[in-house]
Amino acid sequence: MKSNERKLRRDALAIFVAALRASDAGNAVRSHLRLVRGEIHADDARFPLKNFNRVFLIAIGKAAVAMSKAVVETLGTNLDAGLVFTKDGHATEKLQVLQVFESGHPIPDERGVRASQIIHNLLSELNARDLLICAISGGASALLPAPAGVLTLQEKQKTTNLLLRAGANINELNTVRKHLSRLKGGRLAALAYPATVLSLLLSDVVGDPPEVIGSGPTAPDPSTFGDSLDVLKKFNLLSRVPKKVRRHLEDGQAGRIPDTPKPGDPLFRNVSNIVVGSNRLALSAAAGQARDLGYRPLILSSTMQGETREVARVHAQILCEIRTSGNPAKPPVCVLSGGETTVSVRGQGKGGRNQEFALAASIEIAGLRDVLVLSAGTDGTDGPTDAAGAIATGDTLNRAEKLKLNPLDHLNRNDSYPFFDRLGDLIETGPTGTNVMDVHLLLAH
Repeated sequence: MKSNERKLRRDALAIFVAALRASDAGNAVRSHLRLVRGEIHADDARFPLKNFNRVFLIAIGKAAVAMSKAVVETLGTNLDAGLVFTKDGHATEKLQVLQVFESGHPIPDERGVRASQIIHNLLSELNARDLLICAISGGASALLPAPAGVLTLQEKQKTTNLLLRAGANINELNTVRKHLSRLKGGRLAALAYPATVLSLLLSDVVGDPPEVIGSGPTAPDPSTFGDSLDVLKKFNLLSRVPKKVRRHLEDGQAGRIPDTPKPGDPLFRNVSNIVVGSNRLALSAAAGQARDLGYRPLILSSTMQGETREVARVHAQILCEIRTSGNPAKPPVCVLSGGETTVSVRGQGKGGRNQEFALAASIEIAGLRDVLVLSAGTDGTDGPTDAAGAIATGDTLNRAEKLKLNPLDHLNRNDSYPFFDRLGDLIETGPTGTNVMDVHLLLAH
């Protein structure tokens, strides 16, 4: 490996680490939550402890442990008890006065159903003299499956899997899941009523809308049963989802089942939803680190969406333009973007959207000198793999050819993980304790 490429790799990883540090879930909570002279302050909201007999915490998501730890450190003995629900492998430490549970993600499992019942039991005991603090991060939707009506977990699993494989984005996925659940789409807040609810939200969705983060368990839900049916129709899944799922959504559309609570519902008068962390903060920190390393930083967007391989090709073409014409900025330059793309699964391979992003980009930048593409998830787990993402350079295809790896074949089979594993170009961070979507990083020196 040439010295220039080694430098690009070191710099890219340093820039990505800066993004991770800035999106640290614990720091995000600490920057918004304080205890001041007997009052809990969350931005402009004030919660005098004298108004409450009990203070509870419910934390849900991939960053639940880190967020919970920050709440415990901030409130100390003022916190009476709490429940923490996170993804397998993310319960990295024990927390005083809190019970920690793990369950399946992205496909929900029976442990998540049992966890949902535990939450339901707690909520049913709350009254107007209770304060419930919710710490919600990406992954909350899958971690707490509470099938509505007569639906079963297996029916929700099949529906979720069909949507994931079809390439539904997080908004579309959550629109359907909210209408198949007893807790999502504001229903957790409804069950907690008349308690006061403070939700601290670590955003893993484009635009940071509270009703979409974790499927909005404490936020008013503007979507409807009809919207859920429209999502299934868009992906031609109406006839493929379980019959009871379709019937449930159709009954809701016809008014035979109450819809999720909507904006303006009085139950939200005592509910505060505060976004404490987002992809924008991560990109800003990455840009600062890039500047310190001598690059001109350029942030394209924190709202990237679309088919992963197509978005990757556009990014790669920007890198090609930088190398050939110096537009939109001359090297040394670091181009950054964030968001959450989607993969339409066509093959049976192993990988995630970030590894697929790097693989698609590697084909476009083949042969270019002194360029690099890094794409990685801030949660440390890209799809159903143990990698956060991958790195590609102008020499990736040349190295792959020597190992008899066919990049197009791997791309067509959605098999990016073995490709980058053989090359030694996977990014492996382990669980990071945060989740603010993905970071895409382009370097040209």
